[in-house]
Amino acid sequence: MAEHNELGKLGEQLATEYLMNKGYEIVVRNYVFQKAEIDIIAKHNNSMICVEVKTRNSDFFGDPQEFVSPSKIKLLVKAMDAFIIENDIDLETRFDIIAVLKNKKTEQLTHYEDAFYHF
Repeated sequence: MAEHNELGKLGEQLATEYLMNKGYEIVVRNYVFQKAEIDIIAKHNNSMICVEVKTRNSDFFGDPQEFVSPSKIKLLVKAMDAFIIENDIDLETRFDIIAVLKNKKTEQLTHYEDAFYHF
């Protein structure tokens, strides 16, 4: 597997552990609907949370929101809508980004709640 794929998997695992430590219930990881994949779907405080994880090995990457394009947001919203309908869920939905910086010297995680509506 390519090195960036391994880094991405590690970032998703770190994000999952972070959320669980914060009291989030992980509902599903890597949910796929058509062309979209949601990294993590979690439940917290009576809300469903769609989490996009962005993992980098350098802090010279700018804000993680810059790496979530409007077309990616559309796909994630469509996939989350499908998940909500498939599972007959009647809860508010929020879209978060977790940025993970991981290299030999650094392991840093930043959680942006309601990320799609703040840039």
